[in-house]
Amino acid sequence: MKSRFIRQMEELRMTILEMATLTETAMQKALHAFKTRDEKLASQVIQEDQTVNQLEMKVDHLCLSLLALEQPVAKDLRFIIGALRMSIDLERIADQAVNIAQRALFLAQRPPMGFIPELDALADTAMDMLRVAISAFAQQSVTQAYDVCQMDDEADELNDKVLRRMIDLMVTESRAIERGVQTIITARCLERVADQTTNIAESVIFIVEGVNIKHRCEP
Repeated sequence: MKSRFIRQMEELRMTILEMATLTETAMQKALHAFKTRDEKLASQVIQEDQTVNQLEMKVDHLCLSLLALEQPVAKDLRFIIGALRMSIDLERIADQAVNIAQRALFLAQRPPMGFIPELDALADTAMDMLRVAISAFAQQSVTQAYDVCQMDDEADELNDKVLRRMIDLMVTESRAIERGVQTIITARCLERVADQTTNIAESVIFIVEGVNIKHRCEP
């Protein structure tokens, strides 16, 4: 019985890591499609989202099975609860990748907006947060998890800067309104990725330390 429990816990860990890897890849592809106006790649992101959805369902099944049959306690119980939380956030991040890919498809049919440094910086920040959060889970590193929390304010500020830049552009250039709105939506998607990644970091801290720091992610 004990060996089965250990195998199932390891399967749960590996499923979360697989889901995280696919989610990170989806975000990378979506952002590349957005920057390069690659419609084929954007469509691929949308089509591949179902795989992440299926993995979320697998996590649900594994967690419910472990809770019902094994009656875990202490850190094992926290790991299962944390895995459930993380799968929800990873699935939502993958959905944001789809949203960005949809914006990429729309904008690829219009004249290019040109380089937007604040949006580029926001994309880099969100991806850095996601990579560090995944590493924090893999390494069970509270230090890395708190690092993610500290980066969220930067993402919020960059989102505000994109919004202000696009509003200024749309005021002076009416033909850019449609494209500006789509760019604002893209920035909002990235800001949500940062928020959901912060949730993942909070789950890592909960698993390792048994402390619930929801909405107050600071050392």
